[in-house]
Amino acid sequence: MAGSGVLEVHLVDAKGLTGNDFLGEIGKIDPYVVVQYRSQERKSSVARDQGKNPSWNEVFKFQINSTAATGQHKLFLRLMDRDTFSRDDFLGEATINVTDLISLGMEHGTWEMSESKHRVVLADKTYHGEIRVSLTFTASAKAQDHAEQVGGWAHSFRE
Repeated sequence: MAGSGVLEVHLVDAKGLTGNDFLGEIGKIDPYVVVQYRSQERKSSVARDQGKNPSWNEVFKFQINSTAATGQHKLFLRLMDRDTFSRDDFLGEATINVTDLISLGMEHGTWEMSESKHRVVLADKTYHGEIRVSLTFTASAKAQDHAEQVGGWAHSFRE
């Protein structure tokens, strides 16, 4: 799949996060999210004193320039606990495969994945809560024209 456009990530909230801050209680975590698509990273604000069930309601945009005909497109959401006096703690990660979202967006101009929950897990896949996001991919006009020319069948349905 070749093409370009914008992937919009709406970070809503998280529920049931578990922390490993041995100095404080679980309610004292100050979570934030590092959203990563390939080499691009965006960081949410810190949900100060919101503990296990933080809410962000923030939107991040990623420029997608895909020349690879094959390959997976994955979005990583790394949940971290902001610590003042030590290194920030890793709370878990959610991975979202956006390959279909991007290809449907290329085909239709825009495609949305409505708000849904994703498991937050550690490296050993143990459950550490869930995060809620919605996603939209919008193809750039030039990329969409190219997709129609290459695909061929897209304009056979139009009259």
